[in-house]
Amino acid sequence: MDQELLRKNFENHGFATRFFATGAEASDYLAAQFTGRAIGFGGSKTLRQIGLYEKLAVKNAVVWHHQPPGDEIRRLASATRIYFTSVNAVSMTGEIVNIDGVGNRIAMSMYGPEAVYYIVGRNKIVPDLAAAMHRARNVAGPQNAQRIGVKTPCAVKADKCYDCNSPERICRATVILDRCPTGMPSEIVFIDEDLGM
Repeated sequence: MDQELLRKNFENHGFATRFFATGAEASDYLAAQFTGRAIGFGGSKTLRQIGLYEKLAVKNAVVWHHQPPGDEIRRLASATRIYFTSVNAVSMTGEIVNIDGVGNRIAMSMYGPEAVYYIVGRNKIVPDLAAAMHRARNVAGPQNAQRIGVKTPCAVKADKCYDCNSPERICRATVILDRCPTGMPSEIVFIDEDLGM
């Protein structure tokens, strides 16, 4: 992970950056930032892997749409002022790519919260925007579809995106954040471990 290049490009694009060797260090740092806040979580294997929910929930009201799953809990998470999510890919050139099925994660990354925190494992870092789009569609998409048990071609074969029209398709909206959205502080927490899909 080229920390200096990532810091330079993302900070030039308006994002704050932090770097940690381990997920445990990152979750300790993040948990120490908040007390008594309402915090929303987007769907993320990365957040689960680093134990962030459990650490933040000690002193905050954390709403995670996986606990319990469903539309109502998604709406509650979307009403919080602090939002945590991961990404499908980030580029060394300073872009974030996320693909979503429902739209709650990508909506919260663009408008609404007081602040957004992106938690990013080193496996999600790619050289440029084209590689980030490829990773989001052909690596993260099929793995996430398989993880949640849908019967799309990408989940069955687990090899690439087939741009299907399946009613179970989880890739329905794609967002490229070229710059930090105006008026919404956003911090990218890079972790030097392979995390998430």
